[in-house]
Amino acid sequence: MLAAASLAAQWVYLMQLRSTGPLQTVVEMARFFTILTTALVAVAFTTVAVSRTRGLSAPLLAALTLSAVVTGVVYHVMLAEFWNPTGLGLVADWGLHTIVPLAVLLWWFRHAPKTSLGWADLPAFVVWPSVYSAYALGLGTVDGVYPYPFIDPTVAGPWPVVATLAQLGLAMLLGGIVMIGIGRFADR
Repeated sequence: MLAAASLAAQWVYLMQLRSTGPLQTVVEMARFFTILTTALVAVAFTTVAVSRTRGLSAPLLAALTLSAVVTGVVYHVMLAEFWNPTGLGLVADWGLHTIVPLAVLLWWFRHAPKTSLGWADLPAFVVWPSVYSAYALGLGTVDGVYPYPFIDPTVAGPWPVVATLAQLGLAMLLGGIVMIGIGRFADR
């Protein structure tokens, strides 16, 4: 519910801020890793809530949790200075970049299946970020609009973009190693 409410608040705030229509705002929002990851969180947690079993695999839940956490970390470390929302936008900002990532992480520690995580699951942690990177770069190549300055080759240059994405991919793999380690430790 937190993820869905944060997305809705961001949608309303951006429509008011930019004076755009509902569909145009959704299209704009769909460029951002934060928005798409939070939407995946909302879908995943709805699936978990309505299923009698956990509904989703341990690797999928761990990878989604890491993506949500990285969303918050990257935002607070690299992007917060570029975005200063007010009112409802500030509420959405806190929800999307702080509350939802922390809530997902806490839920994962407490409730997610972890003991079945194994080293063979490590690639799962980079699938979603890799798909998103290809999507964002491809879309930016077509229309010249990149969602983040660190993946905009017209701002950062092509090789710095490659280096940044490689660093983020490595961070996801390291985070995956930590999460798998936690899962293996939970097995004891």
